[in-house]
Amino acid sequence: PMTWATPVMGPWLAMVIGVSVVAVLLDRTAGWTRGAPPVLLLAPVLPLAGVAAAWSRGLDPAFELTAVTPRAGLSLLLRRTLTVLAIVLPVHLVAGLLTGVALAQWLLPSLALTATALALGSVIGVGRATAALGALWTAAVLAPAAALGRLFLLQPEHLPLWALTLAAAAVVTLARRRAYTTPKRLR
Repeated sequence: PMTWATPVMGPWLAMVIGVSVVAVLLDRTAGWTRGAPPVLLLAPVLPLAGVAAAWSRGLDPAFELTAVTPRAGLSLLLRRTLTVLAIVLPVHLVAGLLTGVALAQWLLPSLALTATALALGSVIGVGRATAALGALWTAAVLAPAAALGRLFLLQPEHLPLWALTLAAAAVVTLARRRAYTTPKRLR
């Protein structure tokens, strides 16, 4: 039967809705003046989990084709997450301005970290880049939150820092885009 969209759009739609729901839930549970809720400490990595779930064996009709491509795995997960967040974040920013709900506030760090993982990954490999960023996140966000009960780097006043990180990572990723499309021996 003819349909108005391909089956591959299903995971995209599920991811957009999932990211939106997670953003609202995180915003509604955030206590800016109280202690840091544990779920907020994981906010920047939650979209990665959602994207991975959306393109899993059970939901993605092209899973087998994708899984055997040379660039599958963590690199593809990061690129897909970057794409989803880049589309969803501006919508959430506008919705937040109209409604007063800070939906974009939790997604900007995720977008910045995802872009940074790709930028660093083009130099040192995505596995090492994500491990290094995970260690940095632990030292800069998780440890202070556990010790002091506050999410300093996720406060509204730090959004320009995240935006600057995103811009720098985007420039590096674009400048080194061949690292993801050209085999090392041909670069």
